[in-house]
Amino acid sequence: MKKISSLLLSSLVVLGLAGCGPKENDATVTSNDLSTTENSEPTELLVWEDQAKGVGIEDAIKKFEEENNVKITMVEKSYADHIEDLRLDGPAGTGPDVITIPSDQVGTAVTEGLLKELTVDDELKGIYTEAAMQSQTVDGKVYGLPKAVETQILFYNKDLISEEELPNTTDEWFEFSKNYSDGEKYGLLALWDTLYYAQGVMGGFGSYVFGEKDGELNPEDLGLANEGAIEGAEYIKKFYDEKVFPSGIIGEQGINVLDSLFTEGKAVAVISGPWNVEPYKEAGINYGVKELPMLPNGEHMGSFIGVKSYNVSSYTKHPELAEAFVKFIANEENSKVRYEKTKEVPAVLALAEDPSVQESEAAAAIALQSQYAELMPGITAMNSVWIPIDQALQTIATGKAEPKDALEQAVEQIANDIEATTQQ
Repeated sequence: MKKISSLLLSSLVVLGLAGCGPKENDATVTSNDLSTTENSEPTELLVWEDQAKGVGIEDAIKKFEEENNVKITMVEKSYADHIEDLRLDGPAGTGPDVITIPSDQVGTAVTEGLLKELTVDDELKGIYTEAAMQSQTVDGKVYGLPKAVETQILFYNKDLISEEELPNTTDEWFEFSKNYSDGEKYGLLALWDTLYYAQGVMGGFGSYVFGEKDGELNPEDLGLANEGAIEGAEYIKKFYDEKVFPSGIIGEQGINVLDSLFTEGKAVAVISGPWNVEPYKEAGINYGVKELPMLPNGEHMGSFIGVKSYNVSSYTKHPELAEAFVKFIANEENSKVRYEKTKEVPAVLALAEDPSVQESEAAAAIALQSQYAELMPGITAMNSVWIPIDQALQTIATGKAEPKDALEQAVEQIANDIEATTQQ
């Protein structure tokens, strides 16, 4: 995949509140879904929000309820599971009206008929960054509005290392970690046994997920076992071989172990994302945030940019009202409030100079790292990629396979699965 242009990325992580139209911040909508008399029972909407992020939209929900005679029930659950749960709950009539999902699931959800197309004019599209809107567009149709953008950054414990002492390259972090680690405490930790994090290394050596054809991602062109991918995986392997990374951060529980080691003061630095800005703060860690380090070949370590969005379920019984709520909850004013309460960075443009962004160390780090990031693929074929590559990386990390063999087998499996899915 190509890196996003610096011009586009310079606006990717800025926030917005300034008015972009007379109806932008108005919660009142005209819809057949809405009750029109004071004595009528309010329409009910079920909204699935991301885990521990409901505080960011509580006030907006109250306002929307008051102005539209609506009763909104908000349920917090991991946003990565919303589509999977919607597949079951939607047809059963117990599913949500509105969900929030990662951008790499949009293409699949549209293909499966799980999302309702939204009516979004150019004025509304213009509130958000081009990349963020692109992540919600399939075949020229819009299926969601951007909620937040995120990419990986480096967190470091200021009580264990000063900013001046921070290694600038992954090689320097490797040497620092070898000398610092003793089985109880560690230097740099990263989840390089998963593609989401490992591509930041592999991509710097020349790996890519999908190539392009006629300006579109080409699922027939897989770059995850090319020369660069293999070289990157060999580089990753030495962090595990030399015990720089503990064995516990491999596999499904890896993320929990990594977070625990950092919040317990047992890791100097971790590669994570803005979703941990508040949790690490609440854990009492005196941390700093930086962009990711340089790779040994002189390339900057990359990362995926993900876009969270608000989307309307195709199973909703109140499509107009649900769409109105999405437009309201994702507008500039509510995006600003949500940022202040959750520190999730929305993809709106108008508040580039807002003090809350200018003074945010995390937002500044995201802005810098975004210059070296790539938009996470949102096409359906991406579903065939994650598990085989993650499994390959885990066999590499545990020494059960060599990078070349593991990656080539994974890519063959991916290609076969994409072909089989296409023929269905």
